[in-house]
Amino acid sequence: MELALAMEGTATGEHGVGLGEKDYMAAEHGPALELELELMRRLNLAVDPRGIMNPGKIFDL
Repeated sequence: MELALAMEGTATGEHGVGLGEKDYMAAEHGPALELELELMRRLNLAVDPRGIMNPGKIFDL
């Protein structure tokens, strides 16, 4: 992951962000990460209010 980021690549894979990539999100996205995560949290709560789809996968609610 560190090598991919150093080469201006991404830490995510073909299927998105998994548990292994979660820790590298801040290094990849920098200061914009908190805004992006807040949007994702709100979308997640709108679609999955009970939190049963992949809980803890991208962020902890």
